[in-house]
Amino acid sequence: LQNQQLSTSGCDRPEQVVAWLGAVQAQEYLHAKWAIGLRMRRATDREIEQAFNDGAILRTHVLRPTWHFLTPDDIRWVLELTAPRVHKLNGTMYRKLAVDPPVLARSIDAIARALAGGNYLTRQELGAALAEVEVPAEGMRLGYIVHYAELERVICSGPRRGKQFTYALLDERAPNARSLPREEALAELVRRYFTSHGPATLADFTWWSSLTVAEAKEGVALLGDA
Repeated sequence: LQNQQLSTSGCDRPEQVVAWLGAVQAQEYLHAKWAIGLRMRRATDREIEQAFNDGAILRTHVLRPTWHFLTPDDIRWVLELTAPRVHKLNGTMYRKLAVDPPVLARSIDAIARALAGGNYLTRQELGAALAEVEVPAEGMRLGYIVHYAELERVICSGPRRGKQFTYALLDERAPNARSLPREEALAELVRRYFTSHGPATLADFTWWSSLTVAEAKEGVALLGDA
């Protein structure tokens, strides 16, 4: 409870909670805000919503795969580390939906052009941009194309438009996001997880991160006595 910041918290702001945990599951957005608020000394829904709209915390597909909150500082290196594994997990759906490399390349170009210059667009509006380049995309096919663009570090969450979610270019939303060498990133993700979630097992970490058992063991070994 202490490691999870539930019994006593040293966090005053939403981004401190998210940074401490590394990534916070955010598939159900309203519930995920509670997960953050419970780990702050004093929290209001308005404060957490404002942090999301301002980009102090971002939401993207990154682990397992599902939506997670991450900080702008962490989003790039975590995606660089985990995206190859998540792409592999998504492979069956990519093939089923005929989302092949040429389609994805054309889609990413169209999405990047549509969002450039601080434009924030909903998923349906991204679908309209794809239709303009003759990429039929709706339902699950649209979802997986957008998901692919998230994993490739092209897009992430923008501010909400009323109750609707929007997307933004990652380079514009988190211009100072860090990249890390693979071993440094792996060690940092392992350290962040066991510090904030432990006591925990390697199986817990591999489920949370989507990384392999071999990668988890490598990350532990990189940390040595830490």
